Amino acid sequence: MTKKQNNIPQAQEWKPSEVEGIKINSNFLRGTLEESLSDTITGAIAPDDTQVIKFHGSYQQTDRDLDDERKRQKLEPLYSFMIRARVPAGVATSNQWLAFDDLANTYGNQTLKLTTRQAFQIHGIIKRNLRQTMRGINDSLLDSIAACGDVNRNVMSTSNEALSPVVGELAQFAQSISDHLLPKTTAYHEIWLNKQLLNNGQKDEEPIYGKTYLPRKFKIAIAVPPYNDTDVFANDIGLIAIVENGELIGYNVAVGGGMGKTYGLPETYARLADVIAYVPKDKALELIEETVRVQRDFGNRENRKLSRLKYTLDRIGSEQFVDLLEFRLGWKLEASKPYEFKSNGDVFGWKKAANGRWFLGLYIEHGRIKDTTQLKLKEGLRKVADLHVCDFRLTGNQGLVLGNISAKNKAKVQAILDEYQIGDAQKLSGLRKHAIACVALNTCTMAFAEAERYLPQLIDKIELSLEKFGLVNDDILIRMTGCPNGCGRPFLGEIGLVGRAMGNYNLYLGAAFSGDRLNTLYKEMLTEEEILRDLEPLFKQYSEERKKGERFGDFIVRKGIVDAAKNLSVIR
Repeated sequence: MTKKQNNIPQAQEWKPSEVEGIKINSNFLRGTLEESLSDTITGAIAPDDTQVIKFHGSYQQTDRDLDDERKRQKLEPLYSFMIRARVPAGVATSNQWLAFDDLANTYGNQTLKLTTRQAFQIHGIIKRNLRQTMRGINDSLLDSIAACGDVNRNVMSTSNEALSPVVGELAQFAQSISDHLLPKTTAYHEIWLNKQLLNNGQKDEEPIYGKTYLPRKFKIAIAVPPYNDTDVFANDIGLIAIVENGELIGYNVAVGGGMGKTYGLPETYARLADVIAYVPKDKALELIEETVRVQRDFGNRENRKLSRLKYTLDRIGSEQFVDLLEFRLGWKLEASKPYEFKSNGDVFGWKKAANGRWFLGLYIEHGRIKDTTQLKLKEGLRKVADLHVCDFRLTGNQGLVLGNISAKNKAKVQAILDEYQIGDAQKLSGLRKHAIACVALNTCTMAFAEAERYLPQLIDKIELSLEKFGLVNDDILIRMTGCPNGCGRPFLGEIGLVGRAMGNYNLYLGAAFSGDRLNTLYKEMLTEEEILRDLEPLFKQYSEERKKGERFGDFIVRKGIVDAAKNLSVIR
């Protein structure tokens, strides 16, 4: 054995967590879901099946607004299910948009959620309607397998082709990654589609995931500079497209990003991915697969709170991690190439792509597609879909791009949007149009506080301060989540608000507008009044003392209001 081989880290043995046992005993993600779905006495499924069903793209939830009252009435919680579809690169057809609109109306709560991973979510599905909804998704030529669970999740990519001539190629690669890393079990088809035994000789383990899949969820995103609209550094693997003379030649590869942490456990933390290398595009999929395999073999299977790739990377060491990858790949990684990100927000308005087609970036408040008395958003977008002149591209910021529109059809699309007053970001403050909020209450089981239902009202009040100091049109990133698990990537907001208890939030400041610096905890357990009180003097100071073109997060760090959080590092 060479000296290099002697330095290669060795996988350690873990005492498997309870969830690991559930996976081992699930018969490749079948569990007892058939029995749970057939049980008409309860609206819930068996406890172990609540873990198994995640791999099929669904979470069991309750209406937490009603939990206390139902408990007083000696009723079980009002159980329902969320289904998340897998939409690589966020690209859906008009027919698929219509299908999800119909499914939300028929089986869900009449709304759609566009997620921060460019996926559709339907909420409020009761157990007896799960199969019909899954079949409806499959009939649309999408599915929900691996949209949740300890596997690779939906693969993200910049979706607006007007931003770069290589965006279409990146979307195709996102689809290839997603297909390559899909679990090969046929349990999904057996349980949700036609119930036929489709085992196909599967015996001992998945070809990539083995017997127990990954220790925790795994996320991959692609972005093309200068647009970091997928927040590549928040992912287990971030691929930074390197383009020369209009051609995609390969990717800088970043590994070890992740937003989630746990209150009271200082050993958990948000982390940006390290840029470890450059890889030519023809070798990228091989590198991705081997990185997944390393996490499969080296990730913590004893404590799920410490099981993401970021903890594996820090436990092994970044340099040793690269050595391990090279050893297993059998080839050397190249040094990363120069790049620059300028923004991690969406680009709004009409933009023309190099192929002559038009793309329209629309503002969707926190990704919620619904009709209200003030705005018939869902109805209006359905009318656009009924034209069948565009596709629907979900963004990583809960926004929407209407894409591939010919010049002759632009006016038809715009007429409907004007009729329904949909998506004009020019009328919004710079804070509001870049805001992100997770679902939180009333359905998320992990939320301590409100997010999606509350942030619009809070922004109303913050805008009064911004107007006072002439900042209402300045682009500032604000993100709110109901807990520290990080679904809305709050630790990459120039202003981050993370729920601690009902009505109380931790305030984080100082992330970079380009998505390559985390924010830092400023104050804890703030009420709305305290949030507004503490932000106003910072806005005043920013308006008076900023340098030309200086972003709010950069100003906060430069003035020493918070210390700069650890930036991403370049390993090679």
